[in-house]
Amino acid sequence: MAVRQLAAAALGRTREARMNGEYGVMVGASVSMADMSMYTHLSGQLERLCEVVGFDDADGRHLGLLRGLLGAQGERSLATPSEFPSNVADDTTPVEFSLAFDTTGECVVRVLGETVGSRSPREFLDEVAGEYGLVTDRLDAVADLFLPHEERQGPFTLWYSLIFRPGRAPKIKVYLNPQISGPSMADSLVSEGLRRLNIDEAFDSMIEHALRRGERDNFSFFALDLDDDPLARVKVYVSHEAAESADVEFAAELVAGTDPLLIREFLAVLGGGKGPFEARPLVSSYSFVEGSGARPANYSVYLPIRSYVPDDEVARARAHAVLAQYGFDGTKLDKALAAVSQRPLSAGVGLIAHVSLRMGEFGSGITVYLSSEAYQVLPARKRPVLGPVS
Repeated sequence: MAVRQLAAAALGRTREARMNGEYGVMVGASVSMADMSMYTHLSGQLERLCEVVGFDDADGRHLGLLRGLLGAQGERSLATPSEFPSNVADDTTPVEFSLAFDTTGECVVRVLGETVGSRSPREFLDEVAGEYGLVTDRLDAVADLFLPHEERQGPFTLWYSLIFRPGRAPKIKVYLNPQISGPSMADSLVSEGLRRLNIDEAFDSMIEHALRRGERDNFSFFALDLDDDPLARVKVYVSHEAAESADVEFAAELVAGTDPLLIREFLAVLGGGKGPFEARPLVSSYSFVEGSGARPANYSVYLPIRSYVPDDEVARARAHAVLAQYGFDGTKLDKALAAVSQRPLSAGVGLIAHVSLRMGEFGSGITVYLSSEAYQVLPARKRPVLGPVS
């Protein structure tokens, strides 16, 4: 079935479910949740998130894409443990949401997801490429490096980002795994991937700025925008184990227009200090666009805030402080949280999973990443009287 047909059918079912009261109780009400399919739960969350940023009710493309992404696994009951656990989210849900605030005033909803249990990692992509005019040339150029065969390993093979802006066609990005052939091969795969995409000059500069600490710095994602926009990106992500603020400040120096003081403040407010961040690692990303050469156009730093707060009430307060610093409307975050969950924020940790700061030539802003908590709400930790939470 074409995605537009899926979208129309999905929109009708979602509205019917809303009228029948199926979305009246969300995460935290296990009796209602047990009767839901994965798709019913996630589509309700996604529709409410899109309403937060001003989507037209008649546009059901986001729901059709979500249904296609989930595939047959989307019809499974949430009462049944996942047949194919995913590493997208801590509770094995194959989807994570995010709300991106941009200094242009734009606010974007994104879905990071994985098609689990499919015959091929590219099955979803092949189904939607023609309808959405996706340009797969760059993916095709590196596919033999990153897509799996029997000798390859790692926590994932191919993830998708579905990007939704009000009044505009959805866009899609793919994430590949540099460690698919093992950690020792990651540098070689990234280097060759960049060479094939004609940005091989970037590799040495990334090594110099972001991978200076031996085994504690590692390539973690290799991502591609699937469109022909002049600003379509190649993004390379680096994980920094036990890093301090100074480490990512130095990584950011590769990109013109970054400010180390803003990174230091971002980590201090959200993470409680300058490090070392010894729980889940900080992550850097570099965005390369056509003509950017060895110097990336943008830099982002990602803090897995769920590892550095006792609960989501504290995470929300810290996220609000950062949003206010950049002049963003914190009430949108509150509406987004309400769209995803109605549980007390103090009752768990991980609903707010990450927060990122992006800076550079082609846009700056803050992104807040939200867990679906379809299978589990992770318990809150005890709030300390003094000192940071680790």
